[in-house]
Amino acid sequence: LVFTEEDKYNRYSSLLFKYFLAEGVVCGHDLFVASAKEHPEKILKELPAPLLDDTCRNELGEAATSVKSEDFQDSMKIAWRYQNLPKMEASPTTSTKFGHYYDVSKTMSPELFQSVKWHSFYLHEESSSQSKMKSCNMNSAYARLLHSIQKIIYQEGFDGSDPQKKQKNILRIGIQSLGSVLWGEDICSSDTPEDIHSLTKFLYVLRGLLRKSLSACIITVPAHLIQNKAIMERVTNLSDTVVGLESFIGSERETNPLYKDYHGLVHVRQIPRLNSLICDISDTKDLAFRLKRKLFTIE
Repeated sequence: LVFTEEDKYNRYSSLLFKYFLAEGVVCGHDLFVASAKEHPEKILKELPAPLLDDTCRNELGEAATSVKSEDFQDSMKIAWRYQNLPKMEASPTTSTKFGHYYDVSKTMSPELFQSVKWHSFYLHEESSSQSKMKSCNMNSAYARLLHSIQKIIYQEGFDGSDPQKKQKNILRIGIQSLGSVLWGEDICSSDTPEDIHSLTKFLYVLRGLLRKSLSACIITVPAHLIQNKAIMERVTNLSDTVVGLESFIGSERETNPLYKDYHGLVHVRQIPRLNSLICDISDTKDLAFRLKRKLFTIE
């Protein structure tokens, strides 16, 4: 369960959300997209186009040239008698490329979608077609969403208790702006909401579904609107990975010369601690992102 705290104007978190779904399309995974804001079909039409290896090399050319110049400086320091000896391989010679790169200036071609199965949940359509559901004191929109996810997991063969024989596939679930007022939630509108446990109950049940099925989920939440910090702490504890995006738009940092090359900061609040008591803590805490003409990069 990947939990993303949206930036104030939801400009960059929607990009991360689309990257996650686009990676699913390229890998041939099934998709399930849920939203109360924009239609899932519209979200899928706006997924970034994958970059081919050659294009990717050109895009990342700047990084490669800077590395080459460092190599050259290093070779100047090495004594001449060692210079022509083969370099030791620090890591195995397998490909270190993980995942794919995407061009945010172009949208994915419809041909790529044809081989991928996708399912959608658009709250406004669901609420009109289904009778109101209210279970375990949970917000009715969340109850309907859980029911829909559960149905897809069992019907499409992602249930972990019944192993897949023919297809080896994963269900990628994307839920947009969960916890916002659009989902019928009141945790954003007041300090003391009527039902403060609705979101945490939903995540608890969802995580149980994810644990026993072949699925992964990304959720974006407008955390800057949630005044009650206790709710955010509970939500963090119920997620595996928690990442917050802080945009510089409209803040003092926008004009700070230290951040002139970047558009915002990435805060890693929590990383998975599967099968261990404490999680591995990264040495690098300072992460920033920038949106180039084609690439969204985190450095």
